[in-house]
Amino acid sequence: MKTAKIRLYVEHPLGQGQTVPLDRAQAHYLFGVMRLGHGDAVLLFNGQDGEWRSEVVEKGKRGGVLSCVEQSAPQRDPPDLWLLFAPIKKARTDFIVEKAAEMGAARILPVQTDFTNSERIRQDRLQTHAIEAAEQCGGTFVPEVAPLERLDKVLNDWPEGRHLMFCDETLAGGAFVLPDRFSGQSWAILIGPEGGFSEAERNRIAAMDGAHPVALGPRILRADTAVVAAITVWQAQLGDWL
Repeated sequence: MKTAKIRLYVEHPLGQGQTVPLDRAQAHYLFGVMRLGHGDAVLLFNGQDGEWRSEVVEKGKRGGVLSCVEQSAPQRDPPDLWLLFAPIKKARTDFIVEKAAEMGAARILPVQTDFTNSERIRQDRLQTHAIEAAEQCGGTFVPEVAPLERLDKVLNDWPEGRHLMFCDETLAGGAFVLPDRFSGQSWAILIGPEGGFSEAERNRIAAMDGAHPVALGPRILRADTAVVAAITVWQAQLGDWL
C-alpha cells in the first residue's frame, strides 16, 4: 500500500468506494506539481466526513478522479469558539487566519472597529488560507471566514448564550480570569486593532450579558500575537486541550 504524503480539501462527499472528481487547479497541483500517477495515494477531507485515504484512478491536465479506499482519521470538530478580530496589514491578517484555523477556531469573523485601519478584506483569499492551514496541520475541519462587518452590527446581532472573551489592552498587567463553570459552552474571542478599542466600544461590550474582559499578561501585545495568546489560554482553560 502506497503511503499518502499529500492532504487535499475537497467539496465532495467522502466514503468507502466514493469517487471524487478533481477540478483543473487540483489536477495541476497533484499531477503537474507533485507528479502523482495512477495508484498514488492522497488523503482527502471535506470538513464533515473525516479523513479518507484515496488513490488516483484517472489523471489529466484538466482534471482527474480519485477513489476513496479507507477512512484514515475520524471527523474532529473544534469547540464552539469564534474568533473576532480587526484586520491589520495583509501578511499579518493572513497569519491570524492561518493560526486560528490551526488552533481550533470554529468560525473566523473579521470586524471593523472604530480604530480599524483596513476597510476591506479578500474573503476568498483568507478562506483559502484557512483551507491550506487545515491541509498542512492534519485537521479535518475548516472554519468559515465570514465577510467583514462592523463590530457594532455584530454585537447588535449577538446570539443569546454565547460568551465573549474581550481582550482589553487597558487591562494589561491584571490577572487572567475566566469562569471554569462555562467550559463546554459557546464562546467567542474578540481582539482589537493596533490602535485598541474606543471608549464607546468598551462601554458597549461591558454592558453585554456574558462579556468577560480579560488581560493577556503584563504586556500589551500586537494584534497577531494577541490572537495566538488568547486562543492558547482559552483552549487550555475551557477548550479541547484539557
